[in-house]
Amino acid sequence: MRASEGRETRPHAAQFWTGIQVALPIAVGYIPIAIAFGVMARQVELSLWDTALMSILVYAGASQFMAVNMLATGAGGLEIILATLVINLRHVVLGLSLMNLLKGVRPAWKGALSLGVTDESFAVATLSGRNHPVFLAGIMLSAYLAWVGGTLLGGMLYQFIPPDIGNSMSIALYAMFISLLIPEMRRERKVVMIAGTAMLINALGTELLGLASGWSIILATLAASALFAGKGEKA
Repeated sequence: MRASEGRETRPHAAQFWTGIQVALPIAVGYIPIAIAFGVMARQVELSLWDTALMSILVYAGASQFMAVNMLATGAGGLEIILATLVINLRHVVLGLSLMNLLKGVRPAWKGALSLGVTDESFAVATLSGRNHPVFLAGIMLSAYLAWVGGTLLGGMLYQFIPPDIGNSMSIALYAMFISLLIPEMRRERKVVMIAGTAMLINALGTELLGLASGWSIILATLAASALFAGKGEKA
């Protein structure tokens, strides 16, 4: 019985360890950004517990940065929730694509793995060409722990970071968005048009209409997406 159990668990352990190794670049990249988030969250007077809980439960880097910035500007809860929902709608597509990759896998595994989907983990998982659920669990758990750990580190050390450096860490938000946007802009012209239109609508909303930043972001995102929905790139 023990020998049989050993043969049963060894492949799974190997798959899990391989997943962790594959996800190492993601984890290394997440840690400094998560530290920046932890510092920013504590600087807007979120408690260490609330800061950590946001990373544990929300686990959506760009949305977390945006939520902290919106809190700092006095945005309401409804604005933050709607803006987060709009930004994270892409995860519906990522999740459906991942479920297609996991055909034949038990629903319990699918449900658990869907909680760990991020842009980076999804890209690594799909490009690897491997659909073993334990391998994917290694990728997603490694990235998740790096994000939560980095958040805790930033939240605990924020008092030792000079205010100027802490404030400059907000650039991590823009760097994250740009890193996601530029590759898509290079591949498809329509993305350039959507991004430019959203920027223009957001500027008009805040400067001319006097909308709060949160509502302006929501309006700009929805309007730009609606304007270009279904329009393919023209040669």
